Amino acid sequence: MPCGLLNPLVWRLNEAAMDEFHVAYLNVGSNIQPETNLRKALKLLREYGEVQQISSVWESEAVGAAGPNYLNVCVKFKSTFSQTGLKEQVIRNVESQLGRIRSADKFASRTMDIDIVLFDDKFINKDSWRLGYVIVPLAEIHPDYRSTETGETVREIATRLRQEVWLEARRGVLG
Repeated sequence: MPCGLLNPLVWRLNEAAMDEFHVAYLNVGSNIQPETNLRKALKLLREYGEVQQISSVWESEAVGAAGPNYLNVCVKFKSTFSQTGLKEQVIRNVESQLGRIRSADKFASRTMDIDIVLFDDKFINKDSWRLGYVIVPLAEIHPDYRSTETGETVREIATRLRQEVWLEARRGVLG
């Protein structure tokens, strides 16, 4: 989406960096009405930047607590937002619009959970390397990215994780 089509508030908040684009890989997940909420999240993200690629939808079990299974996708997202701006002005806003309620229980069920996996090809949270629901979708759209710690590609790590955890591709969820 051209920058001129962003809403005026977003434009003002971000006008200092309008000529500098950043690419982020986002993990977008939900376990409360996930089919509906994933579609809505992608539509809302498009109001702030360009959704360049979307992985398949992957179903996984809830982590850390009993609850409904999650659906996750990885999104390649191009925008003018800095990493902090992306988190505070885009992700928090999208999550809030979709009914995300933050609580002390970090494993609570969620209408929407969006995490930055890579920002300008920098891996953000090294703990994510062990999470199949993050790495397997990422491997579909950025397979040759290498871990600086192990030298393995995302594709290689995803292959290993697929043998260790249950994940199932869900066809037809987004279209």
